[in-house]
Amino acid sequence: MKHPAVRVYAGRLPLQIREYLPTCRRPKPNGCRSMPALEGRFVCLGAESETAKGGVTVRAGLGGRIGRRRTGRRPGRFLWLLPLATFLIASGCSASGGTPFKVIHEVKAKSEEQTDPAAETQRFKVALVSKIATIHYFQVAEDGAREAAADLGVELISTGPEVADGPHQEATIRALIDQGVHAIAVAANDPVALLPVLREAREKGILVMTWDSDTVPEARTLFVNQVDGETLGRRQMDLLASLLEERGEFAILTGSNTAANLNEWVHWIKVQQQEYYPNMKLVDIVANGEDMERVYMLAKELLIRHPDLDGIIGIGSISPPGAARAVKELGKTGQVKVVGVSTPNLMREYLKEGAAQIVTLWSPKKLGYLTVYMARELLLGNMPYDGQRVPKVGNIRVKDDMVIMGEPLDFTKDNVDEYDF
Repeated sequence: MKHPAVRVYAGRLPLQIREYLPTCRRPKPNGCRSMPALEGRFVCLGAESETAKGGVTVRAGLGGRIGRRRTGRRPGRFLWLLPLATFLIASGCSASGGTPFKVIHEVKAKSEEQTDPAAETQRFKVALVSKIATIHYFQVAEDGAREAAADLGVELISTGPEVADGPHQEATIRALIDQGVHAIAVAANDPVALLPVLREAREKGILVMTWDSDTVPEARTLFVNQVDGETLGRRQMDLLASLLEERGEFAILTGSNTAANLNEWVHWIKVQQQEYYPNMKLVDIVANGEDMERVYMLAKELLIRHPDLDGIIGIGSISPPGAARAVKELGKTGQVKVVGVSTPNLMREYLKEGAAQIVTLWSPKKLGYLTVYMARELLLGNMPYDGQRVPKVGNIRVKDDMVIMGEPLDFTKDNVDEYDF
């Protein structure tokens, strides 16, 4: 299969950027061939023609938006982060209306078997930054990242702050900038506070991505998300409601009140309760700072402060074990139900004893692997696409500038021994 040539044009950025699905807009003698390896959004910059010749993805560059246009939605998730003077057009796009363009570079078409030896053999230095270095979840993710680095010939720097907050993470990132890394992938403790340092990194030519927990979009190129946030949040509420027969008081114990992913999950828990469980009442939300001992103490305080509490949802990998420990030690096993997001290894004992009932997670090892894989792909100029199969991970989804790894898994006393992470 041949990839069409891609040309880079320079000229005035028009006010309109059109999007097209990968399809043929006019009959051809031999019809349209399917090109699954290139499925995605067709972006035509500076062209007013609606002919998407060849129907393949334009590689929009590191600042671009990616994903598939949805039927019925206004096409317009524009690539505002692209440089205003230079942008990509597939060779089939044509400009009308007299807009002046000059070809400044052309990449000749090549077959799938042909590769760029210089790009393929370049050893990139990729930094993986966790929220906090001492949590088991991020240590497992690091294992996956190191496996990917070994498979792909990437030099990996895995690091994280000792305290889960924005300032400590900012200092970690500044140190990485000084080391001259090619890419930084950060699980953000604060979506806004990291913006200045990440902008500084991008200005110095460093690819910036997020994983596990996002920043504001303008701080990075791509977010590698472990799961759809709405799906996970609503599911946590459903699980607790089923255990409590859809009535009673509950509290949320979260790892942080600034982490974007945790806040999104909490938001959807609240929405699901308000929409579907009117006989359930959220009585408290407590943030624990990702500190295991503090989680336990706060959970005990919750149980004492709310003697009629029926359930706790733990958000963040150390929240459910802390809650379950408090439930067990206060003699409320079976009386207070515990669900949440955590690893099977942290929760195995509590699930078997009945101090917790269900926890949900994905494979953090796969998430680490996927993050390093995507960093290398972007450094090579390859944008992800919906349905793409990633080795050792599976098929991913792409939603705008976010990659979603897959669906979460539920762990109970009956299946927890089948997993080891």
